Amino acid sequence: MQKSKVYFSDLRTSPTCNLLDKMERLVRKAGLEKLPLKDNFVAIKIHFGEPGNLAYIRPNYAARMANILRKLGAKPFLTDCNTLYSGKRSNAVDHLQSAMENGFNPISAQCQVIIGDGLKGTDYREIPIPDAEYCPAPKIGTAIADADIIVSMNHFKGHEQAGFGGALKNLGMGCASVGGKLELHAASQPKIVTEHCIGCNICVKHCAHNAIHLDSQTRKAYIDYDTCVGCGQCVALCQHDAAVVNDWDTSERLNYKIAEYTKAVLLSKPNFHVSFIMNVSPECDCWNHNDAAIVPDLGILASSDPVALDMACADLVMQAPILHNNNILAEKHNHEDLCGQDKFHLIHPDTDWKAGLHHAEKMGIGTTHYELITV
Repeated sequence: MQKSKVYFSDLRTSPTCNLLDKMERLVRKAGLEKLPLKDNFVAIKIHFGEPGNLAYIRPNYAARMANILRKLGAKPFLTDCNTLYSGKRSNAVDHLQSAMENGFNPISAQCQVIIGDGLKGTDYREIPIPDAEYCPAPKIGTAIADADIIVSMNHFKGHEQAGFGGALKNLGMGCASVGGKLELHAASQPKIVTEHCIGCNICVKHCAHNAIHLDSQTRKAYIDYDTCVGCGQCVALCQHDAAVVNDWDTSERLNYKIAEYTKAVLLSKPNFHVSFIMNVSPECDCWNHNDAAIVPDLGILASSDPVALDMACADLVMQAPILHNNNILAEKHNHEDLCGQDKFHLIHPDTDWKAGLHHAEKMGIGTTHYELITV
């Protein structure tokens, strides 16, 4: 099997070459300029970070990427989709405010910031995947689905459900609408938490399948599961945490689904990916805090193959020694470097990140075989 090329740059700098310059040199060397950028809309998919969490990618990198793309004739915009959980990014108003608090705005980013799945997470396109085993028609945020080219900028870190978060998770989960995120996470249809329901009737009015009704006596919503198709519209619309995920899926199946959503995002579109192995926190940037990093900052990687990129990042983290400060791994392995060990599995033993990469490889998204080229 032919190896994909993954380009790597360390974090050493000089008075004539700072980290932004190094990132630009890296992405140009890795083939960003080969994309058909002229007059095309480019979605720069990035995680804006939950307020209180400081591990996300600095907006300076996003601004430099937007500037490069614009100079090459593209029409770039920063984007992310709303969250399934109730937080400060569950709708476009709060999401944009959170992005602004974390430094992502049209002035700092030098391009527009667009929430991919609209005001309430219900603006999406269904993109059929003929060879899908779990998600035959992923629900992708409209702004991302309508873009001509996808560029992902990924903070590589641990994740409590997927094992780690990198390019595939940023694309597959991050580009899913709220209903799409329900499909990714849930093993069954949503449920109504009766004590949270205020009888506002929004879920009833907007259910496309007439599956939700209000009880005439209690004025509480309930779901007719014979009619419900599990689309997640009610979860997206409910602002009171009454319509929620019922049963969470396994890590293995979640990673399979993320791979299929990734294929939908990238289907028939030129794409390019950059990952930052910096501040490798043990859990997702979606939390309102970030725990201490588990390994030293290692560098920036870029590739046109998101599978190879994730594999290369995982290998570098596994090969690296842990930091012996007060972090989650050092607490249990204070006198060990853990070089060569799967640190993500040690932190989250119930996860299986390899399942997602192998499924993505099976679906033709990319390959786990790569050649690492130092720039």
